[in-house]
Amino acid sequence: MSLNMIFLCFERKMTMNSRIEAVVNNIEKVIVGKREPITKVVCAMLAEGHILVEDVPGVGKTRLISALACSVDGKFNRIQLTPDIMPSDIVGFSMINSQTRELEYKAGAAMCNFLLADEINRASPKAQSSLLEIMEEHQISLDSVTMPLPKPFMVMATENPVETYGTYHLPEAQMDRFLMRISMGYPSFEDEFDIVRRSEKPFFNEKLSPVMTADEVLEHIENVKKVNCADSIVDYVLRLVTATRNSDLIRLGASPRASISLLRAAKAYAYVQGRDYVVPDDVRDMEVPVLAHRLILSAKGKSAYESAEDVVKQVALTVEAPKK
Repeated sequence: MSLNMIFLCFERKMTMNSRIEAVVNNIEKVIVGKREPITKVVCAMLAEGHILVEDVPGVGKTRLISALACSVDGKFNRIQLTPDIMPSDIVGFSMINSQTRELEYKAGAAMCNFLLADEINRASPKAQSSLLEIMEEHQISLDSVTMPLPKPFMVMATENPVETYGTYHLPEAQMDRFLMRISMGYPSFEDEFDIVRRSEKPFFNEKLSPVMTADEVLEHIENVKKVNCADSIVDYVLRLVTATRNSDLIRLGASPRASISLLRAAKAYAYVQGRDYVVPDDVRDMEVPVLAHRLILSAKGKSAYESAEDVVKQVALTVEAPKK
């Protein structure tokens, strides 16, 4: 490869990384002091995954997801999930056209690039089941017709873990379809001071402008797939997942889908960091958000640890990482 070609490849790589940085910086205009959750949401998008943001009310869950969708020039739909939401509200329905006398498809909320499913655990099991196909296969099957969803496509859901009145348990099959589950956490005193001060400004609730196109997102997704991953990293991922199946702290371990998801998330995280190869630290940074929500703890695990996240951290300590 000539020197000019090497320079052009390097310049193009720097440009691509700057576009990702532009998305993160754009979101930070409305989300203060939460660069780690922002980065993970961007990673989920680049890994073609769905994300569940679970936290108490008022910490910015919906605002974070809306900011990501507004930062990309794609179609964004939001649906407020309640017990009376029907599957047709999500996937659409067919009706007879009075003029042509033929069935016509009327799109539901899912026919978009970014779907915000707000308070997902308030939807009935019937409505939640309508999300299974669109999350896994990125398509809608209705009246013997299968319609692909636009690319890129991403489900971003929020959930309040504290309130239980009027909520439904998310089935394990659906939880397994989320690439990651993250939380926002309370801001620091300094960050909250900044948030309160910003709320007094007239621009606080202004809509963000897009800084990346949908086509650019697809290009980044393809680049993430090309990130180099050594056999030792794949071996490390599989040993981590296998450890969740063999631990007496866990009743139901992670599935093979979790292995694929952890590797994809690690590749996306490496790419966001500006590397074209995965290192063990990328896997370590992704292991908790990718694995914790897929596990069912045993009685011993529930009594010894406060959360599945703590159990994943403990299990990960028993798995030796490859040398860099």
